[in-house]
Amino acid sequence: MSVKINKSDMAYDRLEQMITFQELKPGSMMSEAELMNMTGLGRTPIREALQRLAWERMVEIHPRRGAIIPLISVDVQIKLLEVRRAVEEQAVRLASHRASVEQKQAMLQLAEELEGTTEDHDGGRTYGNLLKRIHELLVLAAQNEYLELAIAPLQGLSRRFWFANLGQNRNIELRTGAGLHANILRAICHSDENAAATASRALNDYLTEFTYRTLRRS
Repeated sequence: MSVKINKSDMAYDRLEQMITFQELKPGSMMSEAELMNMTGLGRTPIREALQRLAWERMVEIHPRRGAIIPLISVDVQIKLLEVRRAVEEQAVRLASHRASVEQKQAMLQLAEELEGTTEDHDGGRTYGNLLKRIHELLVLAAQNEYLELAIAPLQGLSRRFWFANLGQNRNIELRTGAGLHANILRAICHSDENAAATASRALNDYLTEFTYRTLRRS
């Protein structure tokens, strides 16, 4: 049986990746027609994807003009991480008790894949896709749809900032991020709420320190 492809999801995934990896430059204004040409997708999928991305603060929509890709800001990243710290810790605590067997198996697989993808051969895109799948799975495992509304913009914008600022020590940062995410996933798989929360805070500490290092470099 064939699987129907959701073109709006395709458009969202493509545009989100283009924003994260700066194929669409921060500060640029893009029309729907330009995005249609770049993705090969129609107006309706592009428009629906832009609405979703606007909710996640990845674009700013200006009617009859197009969508602006917001600039990347250290100040914004610090504020995001302040909120993400509490929200993500709550997510991993819930997931520690609510994740299904199948979700735990998927988490272990993703942890292994992420730890095996720390040499940057494709500009971080494989790694970025794994991170996104991990973030989505954590929210699903927490089984709270309101948590999803809160956490998706925080994680997406944080990923964008991180990839934009990996710098010369790129592979070291990728390995560090992989290990910290894997610690969270494995703690959830052991139903260890406190260990999962500790691992989540450790990830946030790293991301915060990384952000301040970015400020010092600039």
